[in-house]
Amino acid sequence: MMRIGELARETGVSPRLLRYYEEQGLLLTYRAGSGHRRYAEDAPGVVHNIRALLAAGLPTAVIRQMLPCVEGPGPELQSCAAGTLREQLSGLENKISALQNARAALATIIAAAEEPDTEGPATELSAP
Repeated sequence: MMRIGELARETGVSPRLLRYYEEQGLLLTYRAGSGHRRYAEDAPGVVHNIRALLAAGLPTAVIRQMLPCVEGPGPELQSCAAGTLREQLSGLENKISALQNARAALATIIAAAEEPDTEGPATELSAP
């Protein structure tokens, strides 16, 4: 069993963030007789997997659901995570598409605003 300071040093994750992971149900702790948090020996690997899944854009609620499907470093995912990951990827693709559409619309507006005015006063944009 390791203490929170040891886990923080080993993983490079602050104790405050480790407590947050615990509050979110991502990281299990055990309480010593003195009330101090203790973590299992596999906790550094769990923290690494949590960080990797967060870096992939997954919210903590989804990570909590997926943790039973995560093994070893990497993280290595079992097939039970595939559906959830596909849903998350689809959501990201929808957001990317919406952002690309917004970018194109904004670029069009900027291009129109930067065109030399040869026909008189500028026209105002109206809200849709």
